[in-house]
Amino acid sequence: MNGGHDIILFDGVCNLCNSAVRFIIKRDKSDRYRFAALQSSLGKKLTTERNIDTNKIDSIVLIEPGRAYFIKAPAALRIGKQFGGFWKLLAVFEWVPPVISNWVYDIVAKNRYRWFGRRDQCMIPTAELKEKFID
Repeated sequence: MNGGHDIILFDGVCNLCNSAVRFIIKRDKSDRYRFAALQSSLGKKLTTERNIDTNKIDSIVLIEPGRAYFIKAPAALRIGKQFGGFWKLLAVFEWVPPVISNWVYDIVAKNRYRWFGRRDQCMIPTAELKEKFID
């Protein structure tokens, strides 16, 4: 299904989330990630398999097939560290207890539609980006 790639599930109708996906794709020099919307059939399947309640967790999910999955701030930090360079400095924030980092993350997630807007439908990737999306 994913050809050995890690999978990032994201809110497909959120402008902030779609911008984050484009940001990740631009910096994913090792072609590590594939993407699917949480609202897609694959997103629903993968979250159900991992007992992730998308009524409570409706933001980023990083799945490392055969290893683990991460949600919210730990997922974002793990993704960012993979970019190399100064992005590796994000590791410092892993020392922040998840209860605090996820609290900050939740504030942004709760307000993301109001602050950044919302789409009527999930993002449709361009032809050159289509291979990055698995559903």
